This record gives sequence, C-alpha cells and structure tokens, in this order.
Amino acid sequence: MRAQPSLGAIAATYLLVACGLDARKDEAETAGITTLSTLSDAQGTSSGAAEGSSDGAAGNDDSDPPSASSEGSSSDGGGPNAPKFDIGSVTGGSEDECASGQDDDADGDGWTPAQGDCNDCDANANPGAIEVVINQPDDTGEVPAPADEDCDGGIDNVQLPCDGGFALDDDDALSAAAVIGLCKVAQGVDDYGILSADWVRANGTVVAPALQFGLQDDFGANVDPQEGAQLLALSSGNGRLPGQAGSCGNLSCYGTGAGDAPAGFPQDVPGCAGASDINDDIALEVTLRAPTNATGFSYNFDFYSFEYPEWVCTSFNDQYIALVEPAPVGSIDGNISFDSLGNPVSVNIAFFDVCDGCGLGTAELSGTGFDTWDDAGATSWLVTTAPVTGGSEITIRFAIWDTGDQAWDSTVLIDNFRWIADGADVDVGTEPEG
Repeated sequence: MRAQPSLGAIAATYLLVACGLDARKDEAETAGITTLSTLSDAQGTSSGAAEGSSDGAAGNDDSDPPSASSEGSSSDGGGPNAPKFDIGSVTGGSEDECASGQDDDADGDGWTPAQGDCNDCDANANPGAIEVVINQPDDTGEVPAPADEDCDGGIDNVQLPCDGGFALDDDDALSAAAVIGLCKVAQGVDDYGILSADWVRANGTVVAPALQFGLQDDFGANVDPQEGAQLLALSSGNGRLPGQAGSCGNLSCYGTGAGDAPAGFPQDVPGCAGASDINDDIALEVTLRAPTNATGFSYNFDFYSFEYPEWVCTSFNDQYIALVEPAPVGSIDGNISFDSLGNPVSVNIAFFDVCDGCGLGTAELSGTGFDTWDDAGATSWLVTTAPVTGGSEITIRFAIWDTGDQAWDSTVLIDNFRWIADGADVDVGTEPEG
C-alpha cells in the first residue's frame, strides 16, 4: 500500500510540473505538404491469429483492408527497393531529360522502367512510393505540378482512412493498426505497408490484450479522433469508457501483472525517485516497410493518468513509450516520444496541461472516467515525428505500463499515423498538436 504524500509535497510538485516545466513550442508544420498512408475507403475487420497476432498480407490490392486470408511477407533486404538513395525533388525532371533503357535505373531509386518506374528521372516516383499532395508554393514561389509518385496511373489519388465500424473489443491487431491510420498491407518484398501486427507486452512477448485496449469512436465528451472515425486506447487498467462493457469503474484495475521492461526502461526522471519494476504492461507492435520516398513519419497521442498530481516526481511513475527498432538518431534507447527535457511520457512530462488548474482546464477529462474522482490529468493531443530511410523496415512498439505497483492506472490514446514524404529531413521530437 503506497503512502499518501503530504499536501506540501503535492503543492510543490504540482507547481513544478504545471507551471515550471511547461516548455511548449508551436507545432512545427511541414510547409506545403499533405501526406497520408495509402488507406482503403472500404471498412472491415480481419480475424486475428491466436494471442491477438496478425501478419501482413500478400495479394491484396491497395483498396483492400486487412483480411483473415492475409499471410505475412518479409524482406531480406533484396528487391528493387533495397538500394538506399538521397531523396530528390518531388517533381523531378522530365522523362526526356534522362531517357534510359527499360532495364536502366537512371534516378537511382532501385526501380527500372521494366519494373514499373513511371518516371526514371525522379527518385520519388516508383511503385514503392507513396502519393503526396502539394498545395503550397515551393522556394521558387510556384506550386509544383501534381505528380504520380506511386506510378499507379493516377495523380494525387491519396485514399481515405479505413477505420470506422470496428467493434470496441475487436482484438485483431490489424484492426488496431487500421484505427491508428495504418491500413495498407505490404504486397511482397517490393511494396510498403504493414508486414506484421501483434499485441505484445512491453518486452515484445506476444499476449492477448484482454480489456487493456479499446477501439474507441471518441474518448469522452470532448476528445475526437485525429483522423478517420476511431482511435486506439491502450491502458494499464481497462481501455474502456464509463458505461462500456468492461469499464473499470475505479482508479485501479488489473491486467497482465508483473512484467519485464525493455532495456533502459522504466526511464528515471532527474531529481525524482525511480523504480525498476513494471506491471500491467500492454503494447501494439507493428512492423512496417516504409515507402521509398519517405523520410519520416508522425503520429498523435494523448496520455491520461490517475497518478496526477499526487504522485508527480515519485517512484510511481506510469510510462508510455513508442519504441522504434532500429533506433533512430535522436531517440532515447529507441523511444521517440518524450518532452524537450528528455522526460518520458508520464505525469512528469512538461505537456501535462489538462487538469483542474491547468492551462487547458478539465474539459478533455469529461466522460472519460478520469473525471470521476477529481484526481487525474492529461496532456491533450501531442504529435511525435521520427526519421526513416525510404524502403527500410522498422518495428514500432506502442507500450504503456504501471511503474512501482498496479494502482492508479494510466491510458494513452493513439491515432493519425502518417508517412512524411516531402523530401525534407525529419528529426525525433514531440510537440503539442494544433
């Protein structure tokens, strides 16, 4: 049984986090570019394998949602998109300027005209690329002409999100991936998209998610999805709202029990007590092949916790991480979601701005269950970015856990995964959305 901290300690730590550490910066917008994962406008779910595991499919076209007939595909680094390249201009030159034979690769993107490269003058255009829409002027003051980056015969034909209609308790990991904005399943070793999706514990061990997740249409009265019609809730308790089947109805519910943290975690916060044990850990893990023209990706998250504000700067420091393998430059032990001071996502993060007395007030707690005991807070929506090499494979593990004990649960909302394909450099970073 944890001891209740003194009122003086509560006041001191509350002021430290709510006032002194709020290092918010304006969201860095990528000028003139709108990018979307290639998504389906069809809705549907797929029946997962045992333990909530699903693999990417070969043989689906771009408009197909994940299906039960999907079989995993993987790459050993070969195939047309294996060579790495420097991203050039989005529009490139005309084909007449660098005409090449059917088996030549004039732009060095790993694809030849015989393999479907529709513009061998532009390394951003090939069948392994993602379509991008540019609607703002470039350095010349002109809006670049639309291009067919993915060589499918259409221009600027980005597709609509594929979520909406998934059941709250649909435990297929591919359904959860679709809800956060990942619908396209890689079709063989040359295509980008999902290679596999699994429910795992923090250390990567496959597990059934039980009640620790929810495919939510919204989160309470005032928090909506950031793309599409649904969002993913992951919780160290129950990922359900009041009134839903399996709702916790308390400050603490129990899930997977004692767990093993990834190397380097739980991350200590400088000047605060630490703990090494984690409990009730749950994660969605996806392995992806990036589009050949991608230089990075982004996603949104929103962290809620009953630990706030009583347990700020204590050993009871529930955490959320987005662990990427291979670890990108700028990450902390592979984690890409943290504040400008390097603090992990927890009640100690500088962005904790939804609470009684905080800058954003309590509206985003309404109807979430975190408003019931006047004893919780949240960050509001944040956006994380990270770099990626075009055509490479990465694994992302979105994981949450209780630190120190199983009491006072925390929940994270995840949504709006997007590939960044504007040719610009992308850094690891997290900032408030909007």
